[in-house]
Parts: sequence; C-alpha cells; structure tokens
Amino acid sequence: MNAADLAAWIRHSAELVSADAERLTRLDAAIGDGDHGHNLDRGFRAAAGALPEDAPPGKVLIAAGRAIVSKTGGASGPLYGTALRRAGKALGDAGDVDAAALGAALRAALDGVRDLGKAAEGDKTMVDALAPAVAAYEAALADGADLAGCVRAAAGAAARGAEDTVPMQARKGRASYLGPRSVGHMDPGASSTALLLRGLADVTGEG
Repeated sequence: MNAADLAAWIRHSAELVSADAERLTRLDAAIGDGDHGHNLDRGFRAAAGALPEDAPPGKVLIAAGRAIVSKTGGASGPLYGTALRRAGKALGDAGDVDAAALGAALRAALDGVRDLGKAAEGDKTMVDALAPAVAAYEAALADGADLAGCVRAAAGAAARGAEDTVPMQARKGRASYLGPRSVGHMDPGASSTALLLRGLADVTGEG
C-alpha cells in the first residue's frame, strides 16, 4: 500500500459511515447518547477533506486522525483520532506499507484505543471488534497471507466481534449506566469499527 491507497481508505470509510450513519445512531440511541453515527459522519467527512498531498502514508493517517478529533463529538472522536494517529506514527516516514507494517500500525491503533479508553475485550466497546481484528490479521500474516488476505481476515473478525457484543453487558462508557438493560444491543463503536475495517478490505481488495 502507499499513501494514495490509505487516502482512498479514508475517503471510502467516509462514504460507508455516511451511508450507515442512521443505523449507527439508532444503535447508539438504544444504549448511549444517540449521536454516534452523525458524529462519526461529520468526523470522517472532515478527515476526507484534510488528507495531505505528496505525504507519506503515515502522515495521511495522522492528518485524518487530527481532523476526526477536531470535528467529531462525544467519545468516538478522541478514540478514532488516537487510533489513526498511533497507526500513522507506527508507519513513520516510509513510502510504502507492506503487510507487516500495516499489522504493526493496526496493533498500535489498538494500543492507543486501549490506553485512552481503558477498555478490555468483553467490556462492550469498539475494542471488542478491533482486538479480534488485529489478532486475526496477525494470525493470517504468520500463516503467510498477503496484505489483502490479512485485511480480509481482520474485517471478518471485526464483524464477528461486533455481533458478539449483542449479549454482553456494558462495563464502560454511557452504556454501562444501563447495567443489564445494555444486554441485547450491538455496541455502536464496535459496529463502526467493523465498518471501517470492511472499508479497508474493500480498498486493498481492489489491487
């Protein structure tokens, strides 16, 4: 992958989030503030408009992360912004991103989300989609899969992880205030995380 590919991912993610904003907001209305989809839509639109030209891949992600923090309300802005900035920093100034480098960037993104949100798997948050996605990516890489294959594995694991939040009781965020009433609802952050990884799979699969 190169900078153009990662910029294409951010733009495609903006399109996917915009198309799915109402569903994400409905998910959030059930157990949160009811603004996740619209907030994320605003943030990714800003990110798509803030992508630098003639910059290495890492700088593309850092710029997108900064825009998301600036324009996205609620908890999702800092979390997604941190994820993208940490991923960008992990890539450094390299001009091309191979499968190992992208895996390291995704691991850095997960670490950033965990550091900021203090959430673990099972807490019913975006970590429940992102952590299995990173694990699946790393397992596929260890098995010799190419970059696109690793991303497909990650996207599939993220989708399953989001579904797995439905029977969980939330232990973090506003949803945790509901206690047992949070059971039976998909976590909106896990759902949007799965959406973004699906977008990455779409972009890497085009090659």
